[in-house]
Amino acid sequence: MAEGQKKYEKPKNRKGTILRLGRYLMQYKFLILLALLLTVGSNLFALVGPMLSGYAIDAIEPGTGKVDFSQVFYYAGLMVVFYLLSSALSYILAVLMIHISRKVVYQMRDDVFAHLLELPVGYFDTHQTGDVISRISYDIDTVNTSLANDLVQILTTLITVTGAFAMMVAISPRLVLIFAVTVPLSMALTKYITGKTRPLFRIRSRKLGELNSFVEEMISGQKTLKAYYQEENTIEKFKEKNEEAVEAYYRAEYYGSVVGPAVNFVNNLSLTMVSVFGALLFLAGQMRIGSISSFILYSRKFSGPINEAANIMSELQSALAAAERVFNMIDEPTESPDREHAAVLDAVKGNVVLKNVCFGYTQGNPIIRGLNLHAQAGKLVAIVGPTGAGKTTLINLLMRFYDVGDGNIYVDNQDIRDVTRASLRKSYAMVLQDTWLFEGTVFENIAYGKQGATREEVTAAAKAAKIHSYIKRLPQGYDTVLTDEGTNISKGQKQLLTIARAMLLDAPMLILDEATSNVDTRTEQQIQQAMRKLMEHKTCFVIAHRLSTIQNADVILVVSQGEVVEQGTQGELMEKKGFYHQLYRAQFE
Repeated sequence: MAEGQKKYEKPKNRKGTILRLGRYLMQYKFLILLALLLTVGSNLFALVGPMLSGYAIDAIEPGTGKVDFSQVFYYAGLMVVFYLLSSALSYILAVLMIHISRKVVYQMRDDVFAHLLELPVGYFDTHQTGDVISRISYDIDTVNTSLANDLVQILTTLITVTGAFAMMVAISPRLVLIFAVTVPLSMALTKYITGKTRPLFRIRSRKLGELNSFVEEMISGQKTLKAYYQEENTIEKFKEKNEEAVEAYYRAEYYGSVVGPAVNFVNNLSLTMVSVFGALLFLAGQMRIGSISSFILYSRKFSGPINEAANIMSELQSALAAAERVFNMIDEPTESPDREHAAVLDAVKGNVVLKNVCFGYTQGNPIIRGLNLHAQAGKLVAIVGPTGAGKTTLINLLMRFYDVGDGNIYVDNQDIRDVTRASLRKSYAMVLQDTWLFEGTVFENIAYGKQGATREEVTAAAKAAKIHSYIKRLPQGYDTVLTDEGTNISKGQKQLLTIARAMLLDAPMLILDEATSNVDTRTEQQIQQAMRKLMEHKTCFVIAHRLSTIQNADVILVVSQGEVVEQGTQGELMEKKGFYHQLYRAQFE
């Protein structure tokens, strides 16, 4: 355990995490107040029981064997009534806390997801998908369980311990002195053990997130995995990840479980001492048997909740670690806000200029250096170059997924940092090499970017993308439901659907990042012809590796090491016999 503590730090702001959870709860302060009243009522009714039990026992006359059964039945009947009332209020309280925790968790998960959509693209480039999913599902579920159960336990402990202590003082102040020794001992043990276990619960959450990330990655790449016969190797890696997760879970639960038995031992020790000293007081004629019995029952109610509280400390540590991970995600900085008085980009012609643009994803590692580029409105601009030349990075900068380090990017003579991101991105339709479809109908997937699109508009876009005839052959045509990420259709068909989606948008500029990499050459040429007709007077950026698909481009930009080394038409570049000529020969000869 010491090794784990050296390697991983404790939660940085436990008080802050508790306060933030409290703010979520305070949104339902009237329900919380009702829960508090129910808790007080339930526990106070339960606290009456031991006193009535003592009265019933005192109905027995010591040494004579005489019993006043009318008194016994009277007090026993009252005990039944009070315990029934206590149980009824406890049931209502449990239902109410489930209702409150559901509302809190719904709001928390809603806040996390809304914040995720505001995070910059760079966050998802540097964080594993499985870890993100683990926080929004497993970690929030852990908080949910703690709110529904542990919070009630804590309230119950406070009320029961306070009430039982007051009753014990009323019965015999001298016997209460026993707890002056055992309670501090219990608290010291609890504080020591939980201090040791707290970092372990944070490790547990992190390891489970890593395991989820690995599983998600392997499932998404199962075809490649099988193609390279990596099943056994992957199983071994999974075993290693699984072992780490299980070990972290075991260590947290194992050391967390020490709290309960340790505190329980101290509480049982206090019960033993109460029995011994109570008997001495009875022999001295200073206590009645019924009072001793009531005191012992109250001592159990006093020490029992303390023991239960110790048992739930491990769960609270887990909940706090989970909540901290959730809040850490919520605290991740969003995309920088639009500049004050940022203009709305409208009536876009599509004249794009880059001046001396420099950019690197990490400081000191520039990918683009001093890039100058002019894409005239309504022209088809092709961007080619070797892998790692900065082609996709250029698209990220045009869309402001990342901001330039130095230099400027202009659209219609306006610096894109001086316009709102929303208006800039609405000016582009985009089709990426990595196609994305969601679970929904074909119609819904094509119409995704255009609210209120008609069936005729969707059909026209599908026809232009050469996918209409395929859609008509589907069981329900445009109403056919695609499974998650379109796994029930081929990659080429998925790509055609995303191209149709982009065609449907009335955007003045279009970005195609290897958009036709999964279709055959003949279909690709047909799509290029269709797009040229539909995108008249629109600026189109096409990133392509297959040079045969960009021969009709108005201008071809050849990018190498973050710079435009050549530009011109297909014919002009071939005549220069420069870098583009080398790329062309390497591809076709």
